[in-house]
Amino acid sequence: MSLTEISENTKMGRENALLGNYDTSLVYYQGVIQQIQKLLLTIKDPSRKQKWQQVRQEIVAEMEHVKDITQILSSFKAENNRAYGRGGDNPGDFWSHDDYCRHEEPTRDPDVWPPPTPVEHKPSPPIRGGVRAAARKPDPKGGRAGRAPSGNDRVRPAGNADRRGADRGRDNRAERPVRGKDREKKAADEEEKEKRFDPSGYDKDLVENLERDIVQKNPNVHWDDIADLTTAKKLLEEAVVLPMMLPEFFQGIRRPWKGVLMVGPPGTGKTMLAKAVATECHTTFFNVSSSSLTSKYRGESEKLVRLLFEMAQFYAPSTIFIDEIDSICSKRGSDSEHEASRRVKSELLVQMDGVTGATGNDPSKIVMVLAATNFPWDIDEALRRRLEKRIYIPLPTVVGREELLKINLKEVEIDSSINLTMIAEKLDGYSGADITNVCRDAAMMPFRRRIQGLTPEEIRNVPKEELILPVSMADFEEAMNKVSKSVSKADLEKYEAWMKEFGST
Repeated sequence: MSLTEISENTKMGRENALLGNYDTSLVYYQGVIQQIQKLLLTIKDPSRKQKWQQVRQEIVAEMEHVKDITQILSSFKAENNRAYGRGGDNPGDFWSHDDYCRHEEPTRDPDVWPPPTPVEHKPSPPIRGGVRAAARKPDPKGGRAGRAPSGNDRVRPAGNADRRGADRGRDNRAERPVRGKDREKKAADEEEKEKRFDPSGYDKDLVENLERDIVQKNPNVHWDDIADLTTAKKLLEEAVVLPMMLPEFFQGIRRPWKGVLMVGPPGTGKTMLAKAVATECHTTFFNVSSSSLTSKYRGESEKLVRLLFEMAQFYAPSTIFIDEIDSICSKRGSDSEHEASRRVKSELLVQMDGVTGATGNDPSKIVMVLAATNFPWDIDEALRRRLEKRIYIPLPTVVGREELLKINLKEVEIDSSINLTMIAEKLDGYSGADITNVCRDAAMMPFRRRIQGLTPEEIRNVPKEELILPVSMADFEEAMNKVSKSVSKADLEKYEAWMKEFGST
C-alpha cells in the first residue's frame, strides 16, 4: 500500500471538509480507513502497528465529526421545509410555486402580517468600481416604497431608532464603493509588482515557450554553495555584480562587459556559477540551450533569438546564460554548415552587439550574456570578440576538493575516523561532478551492506534506524576505486594552450 496515496487521500478529505463538500469528504475518509486497514494486515512490527492504529482512530474521529455536521445541516433543511409547508407530513402538503401564484388571499385582519411571497433567489451581480444602484427612498407616510399602503401593512412610527438605522444603512452603502476601489487598487499594485511581457505583436506560442522553458526568477544558488574557484568568483563579481550595485560608476570607459565566456572541462561548476551570479544580482535568469532556440519552421529560430533578447531587455536587469554555446555558434564558413544555422548565428551576433549592456537611459537596466563551453576552439571568432571577458574554470584544488566533500556530506552521517584532507589528496584530477559521484556512491555503501541477501518484503520491514548508518573510510576507498576521473591530462593541456592565446582574465 502506497503511503503517498494514503497521505494524498487524507489531504483531499480534509480539504473538501473545509470547503463544505461534506459528501465528497466522507468518501475520501472511508477510502483512507480501508487503505489503513489493509496496511495493518501487512505490518509485523508491534510498535509500528500501534502507531498506525492510532492514526486510524484519529481519521475515524475526523470522519465522525464530518458526519455530525451533515446531520445538523439535514435537520436545518427539514425544519425549513416544515416552516414553509402547509403543516402536513406528506410531500403533497407543502406549498409549491404554482400554489402561491394561484392562491387567492382571503380577507385578513389588518393587524395580521400576510404570508411570505415566494422569491426566486439569484446571485447578485459583482459590484466593480464602486457603482451601485440608488437606494430606494422610504415612503414618507411609512408604507412600502413603490405602491400605496394597504390595510395589510403595519404602519411603523418614524422614531429616532428608525432614523438611526437608515443613517447607518446609508453609511454602509457609502463605504462599499470605497472597498471596491481598494480591491481594484490592490489588484493593480500586484499586477505592477509582477510584470509580464506583453505578447502582442509577437507569436503568442513563442512567448509562452520562452516564459516556460527559459525564464527563472530565482535560481537560489549562492557563492557559498560553490567550493573554491576564488579567481572566477572575483572576476564575475567585477564583471557582473558590481555594475549592478554601482551603475553610476560603471559608465563610459568603465562600462560593464557585454559578455563573459566561461571555459573549462565538464563538471567544474560553470552552470552553477552562472546561477549564483543571477542570484547575487537579483536578476531574471534566462537559461538558454540549443534546443530552446531551434525550430523546424523557416525563420522561426531567428525570431526566437530576437524575442529572447527583447524579453531580457523587458525584464532587465537580466542575465542570459547560454550553455554549450559552441553548439549554437560554431565557426561559420565550413562545408557542413547549413543555411538556417548560419542565419541563427548572424541574428545572435547582431542581438549581442546591439542589446547587451545598459538598456535605455537607466544604467542599472543591464542585460549581461554569460556563456559556457567545453570546446572554446570551436566557437566563431566574431562571437569570441563579443564575449570580452574569457575566464578559465579549472579543476578544483586540494582546498576546493575538501570544501566540496564537506558540502556534499553535510546531510550524511560520517564516521569519526574519516580524514577528509587525506581523501581530498587522493581525488587529484577529479572534477566537481566526479567528487559528487564519489560521495553519493560512498553514502550508499552502508545501505547496500545492510540489505544484502534480503528479499524486497524483508527490506520493507527493516527499521529506518538500521538503514541510516555512518559512512566509514573504507566506504570512500571502495567508492574511489569504482568512480574514475572524467578529464584527461591531454584535455587540460589543450584548455591551457587556448587560454594562453585567447584568455582575458
